[in-house]
Amino acid sequence: MSTKASEQSGDRRSFLTWFSSAALFGSAVISALANFVFLKPRATYGQPSRFSIGKPDAFPSGARIAIETRRICVAREGNQIAVISTTCTHLGCIVGVADTGFSCPCHGSRYDQDGNVTAGPAPKALPWYQVKLAPNGELEVDTSIEIKPGSYYNV
Repeated sequence: MSTKASEQSGDRRSFLTWFSSAALFGSAVISALANFVFLKPRATYGQPSRFSIGKPDAFPSGARIAIETRRICVAREGNQIAVISTTCTHLGCIVGVADTGFSCPCHGSRYDQDGNVTAGPAPKALPWYQVKLAPNGELEVDTSIEIKPGSYYNV
């Protein structure tokens, strides 16, 4: 065997050794990442169903104030407060507060001041949510509890 053949054999052997080592290291890294992703919780948490909206004094009598981040409208009549959903019952668009009630910009559904359907494709009225006064003096809304429309909370 000539020296040139043994040199080529040595270069080939060192390349295969390097390539095998790199492949093993790469597979170890991928395996470690896969285990990390597997162990990490994949739960996606939405907004909490119970949250604070502030003190009752923040809502003047006769006002209808939309809180778009929470998809609710706070209505106050004298010493009574109600919380109405602003999620259209047709396809889930956010309805806007209008002079005559609520209106959906997506498909034209219209609701009166109490959230009852007056026009459009919406199949049912806007839900009303439970509201109560928390121990810290702030109003607390629970969107997981729907109440009868027209039920106000006395402040």
